[in-house]
Amino acid sequence: MRSVDVAKSAFGNTLRSKLRTFLTVIAIVIGGFTLTVTSGLSAGINQTVDDMLAGYGEEDQLFVMHASAMGMGEETGPGPQEYDPEVAQQSSEFGQAMLSEEDIETIADLDNVTNVEPIFFVSPDFLETSGGDQYTLETLDVPADGPAMELVAGDVPAREAMEITIPETWLTIYDADAEDYEDVDPQIALGETVEIGISNLVYEQETVEAEIVGVSAQNLAGIGGSPMPSYALNDELYEIQISGLDVEQPDAFIQAVADVDDLEANEQDIKDALADEGMVGLTLEDLLGIIQGVIDAIAWVLYGFALIALLAASFGIVNTLLMSVQERTREIGLMKALGMSSGKIFGLFSMEAVVIGLLGSVIGLAAGLAVGFTANALLTGGDGPLGGVGGLTLFALDPAALGLIAAVILVIAFAAGTLPAARAAKKDPIEALRHE
Repeated sequence: MRSVDVAKSAFGNTLRSKLRTFLTVIAIVIGGFTLTVTSGLSAGINQTVDDMLAGYGEEDQLFVMHASAMGMGEETGPGPQEYDPEVAQQSSEFGQAMLSEEDIETIADLDNVTNVEPIFFVSPDFLETSGGDQYTLETLDVPADGPAMELVAGDVPAREAMEITIPETWLTIYDADAEDYEDVDPQIALGETVEIGISNLVYEQETVEAEIVGVSAQNLAGIGGSPMPSYALNDELYEIQISGLDVEQPDAFIQAVADVDDLEANEQDIKDALADEGMVGLTLEDLLGIIQGVIDAIAWVLYGFALIALLAASFGIVNTLLMSVQERTREIGLMKALGMSSGKIFGLFSMEAVVIGLLGSVIGLAAGLAVGFTANALLTGGDGPLGGVGGLTLFALDPAALGLIAAVILVIAFAAGTLPAARAAKKDPIEALRHE
């Protein structure tokens, strides 16, 4: 019997008891479906993170913050703590621990750090349109060069210009008749002038004029969900924020961007040096790696459940084929009497197990892809609940993962079929022909 004939016979034999085969295949479909959806979600989120990393600053940069601002300060234990006037002042003025001028100097003095760009922390009050309407402005995104956010129109503010971007959710302020911001052409806001109001230390409000040059969509890291000023605008607002008193106020920075010579080689040494000074240095991958870590952890949990489903399905294959061997005892005896070897008998029943696995994997993978891409379109589309997250890909095709899933299912199916196949191969032809 040729291999092609064995395959044809195996496929035909699996359809002898359609209901039994169907129930066994369904269990495999569930496992294949779960694995496919999980791999697609993992690939989609990781693709989103990779796209975001490509748009943030330069690869040889460290983003430095005060350790306590990141919840990574030194463990102090219970009881009263020693008072540090400088730290207390930096924290009390702005509500969280900031970097000081001394910190910036410390960063600049580190080996292999070629430049340090400190960023002031500002807390504005309102944004006023050219029509006189005022809107609460609780926070601003941190200034950045290059495509640090997902833009739906316009450009990132130029470093030295008094420019700003607004999130797309603010577009309705320029079209009062629109029911939703998605109904507004983002180009309508470009070139508009706004006033940013901010209070000084004695609660006197001043305003700074800026031009809207871009409209952003909030991405997975939260960037783009608030207006983002240029460096010049951010500095101007900060000067107003610390004015109003005759006493000189120490500068405070929410973070600093450090350019590093050969970051890959010197990253850990610089991070260790920063940690010794009570600061934390994060690369672009560190900033978004937390998201990847959470997604990967969830994915592995789902992979585990899917493999459990496939393990349960393997017992279904064993049971199906054992019953088939029992029902076809005389047929096995006849095949052996006609000269079919034990190896061919083993191959025939093993092939039947592989056919069941193949059917389950094809249906499971196809169903997983269909559901994944449909859900991605519905959830991340313009009207979906995640439509406002810029650049989000929830589900993506990973051919290598799909090939691995299919291979795993077929290996499990083959392994499950070896016991019934071995039992069939060992049958004595004379005894088998006498079986009733």
